[in-house]
Amino acid sequence: MTDDETTMGRTAPSRAASSGTTGALAGTGGAAVGLGFGELMEGAFESIPSLVVAVSELLSDYTPGDVVRFSIANFGASQKTLLTVGIVVVTMALGGALGRSAARGRLRVTVAGFALFGLLGGWAAARNPISPAVGSWVVGLAAAVLAAGSTLLIVRLAGGRAVAAAPEAVDRSAVTGTTRRSFFYAAGAGAAALAMVGVGRSLRGQSAAEQFLEANALRPSPTTEPQAVSASTTTTTEPQAVAASTTTTIAPEPAAPSVQTQLATLDTLDDEVAGISSYVTPNDGFYRIDTAFGRVPQVDPGDWKLRFTGMVDNPYEITFDEIQAMDLSDHVITLSCVSNEVGGNLVGNAVWTGVPLSVLLDRAGVQPGADQVVGRSVDDWTAGFPTDVVYDGRNAILAIGMNDEFLPTRHGFPARLVVAGLYGYVSAVKWLEEINLTTWDGFDGYWVPRGWSKEGPMKTQSRIDVPSAGRGLTAGQTTPIAGIAWAPTRGIERVEVNIDGEGWLPCRLGEAVGDESWVQWHREWTPAAGRHRIQVRATDGDGFTQSEREVPPAPNGAEGWHTVNVNVDT
Repeated sequence: MTDDETTMGRTAPSRAASSGTTGALAGTGGAAVGLGFGELMEGAFESIPSLVVAVSELLSDYTPGDVVRFSIANFGASQKTLLTVGIVVVTMALGGALGRSAARGRLRVTVAGFALFGLLGGWAAARNPISPAVGSWVVGLAAAVLAAGSTLLIVRLAGGRAVAAAPEAVDRSAVTGTTRRSFFYAAGAGAAALAMVGVGRSLRGQSAAEQFLEANALRPSPTTEPQAVSASTTTTTEPQAVAASTTTTIAPEPAAPSVQTQLATLDTLDDEVAGISSYVTPNDGFYRIDTAFGRVPQVDPGDWKLRFTGMVDNPYEITFDEIQAMDLSDHVITLSCVSNEVGGNLVGNAVWTGVPLSVLLDRAGVQPGADQVVGRSVDDWTAGFPTDVVYDGRNAILAIGMNDEFLPTRHGFPARLVVAGLYGYVSAVKWLEEINLTTWDGFDGYWVPRGWSKEGPMKTQSRIDVPSAGRGLTAGQTTPIAGIAWAPTRGIERVEVNIDGEGWLPCRLGEAVGDESWVQWHREWTPAAGRHRIQVRATDGDGFTQSEREVPPAPNGAEGWHTVNVNVDT
C-alpha cells in the first residue's frame, strides 16, 4: 500500500464526517433563520401567528384524546411550553438532516424538505380563524425560502460541498478549517434568528385589547341597597274639583345585600390560617387551561360583536358597548377544569360580573327543540351545554368582568361564558364570538369527540392546602389542617378529616356568599411524633358524601379523598 493510499484511507472518513458536520450545522442555522423570520412577522403583523405557535395548535387539534389527557394530568399548563420547545428542537434537528443532504450534493432533497416545512407552517397559520389566509401562506413559504437559502449559502461558504465532491484533494487542515467555518457561519445564522425574534418582540407592542384594559376600569357595581319605594294614587272626581288624594306607602321586601357588601363582611379564613387558598382567587393566580398557544387571542372590543344564531326567532348581534350599558350584576362562582386531579390546583373562585344568559337568549327567542347552547370562541374553540341549565335557577352569565376588573385577555376578554356547576370544558368559552342554539344531538363541543363526556356536571370535591405533603411538623405544637371544598350548585354542608384512619372529625367552615362558590374549612391538630396520613371528605347540600373510590379525571371528572402524608419531628 502506498503512502498516498494510506493517507486517503485515514482521511476519507474524517472528510466525510466533516461534510456531515458542516451540513448539520448549516441546516440547523438555516432552520433557525426560518423560525426567527416567523417570529418577526408575528411581531410586525398582529393577526399572523408565530409559525411555531401555529404548528403547536395544529398538533394539539389532531392529538388523540388519551395523549392530551396524559399531558394535562402530568404537565398541566406546562404542556404547551413543552410542545412548543419540542417543535423547535425537532425543526432544528430536521433542518440539520436537510443540511447534510445539501453538503453531499443532494440539493433537491434539501429544497424539497424546506418547502414542505413552509407548506406545513403556512397551512397551520392559515387555518387559524383570526389569521389572514394569504398572509399566512406568504409568511410560511417565505420562511422556507430563507431557511433553504441560508442552509445552501452556509454550505457553500464553508466549502462543505467541495469536501464532499473531492475528498482526496483536501488535507486534514482543510477539513478542520471547513468545520470551523461552518460553525462560524451557523452561529451567525443563529444570531440573526435571535435578532429577528428580538425585533419581533419589540414590534409587537400593545394590542387594542391591552390598550383598552390599561385605559379603562370596569363600572363598579352598587354597594348600597335600594331606597324604599313609595307608591301614590290620586283620584279626581271633576276637573275643577279639589283633588282628594290618598297616598299609601308600600314597604318593599328587604333588598338582598350586594355581593360587594357580602364580601366586605364575610367571615373567611383568609387571615386566620396561613397557607389556605384565599376565598377569592386573584386574577393572576386563577388557573388557565385552553387550546391557545403563545399569545392569547387579542380581541379589539371596538370591533367585537357577539352573534346569536341557530334555532332562534330573532338572530342578532350585540356590541361590547351595548353589553356594558346593560344591568350588570356580580356573582361568586367556582370554576374547575375536568382534568383536575384529586387535590389539584385547576380550580378557582372569583367574582364574575356580567349579564344573565337568560336575558340575552330571551331576546333571541329560543325555538322549541333547541336544547343545546353552543359557545364558539374567536379561535374556533367550542363547548355546549343543555339549554335547561340557563333557566333552572343557577347563575349562567355572559361575563365581562372578573374580580372588579374587566376580564384579563388570558381569561377571555372581552367576554366569556360562566355557568355555575359545569366543568369548563362544556361551558366556559373564552374570547366568545357566537352563541348558537341547536339540538343536543346536532353538535359536539371540542372535547367530546376526544373522549370526554357530553355532559359535565361538577363533582363534589375537597382539598387539603395545609399542611402540605411531606412537610415536617413539630410534635406537640398545634398546627392547622385546612383547605377548600366545592360543589356548585349544591353547596357544602360539612367537611371532615381523618387522621391515621382513626375516624372522621368535623371541621369548621368559613362563610361563603352562596352555594356556587367554594368554602374554606379548618381544624386544629396537635400531632405526635412520627409519620401521619391525613384525609379529607366533603358532604354537599344534597347529602352526598365523597367516597374513597378513586376515579381518574377522564371522562367526566376525578373522584376520591385527597390524602397527604406528613412527618412530625420530636
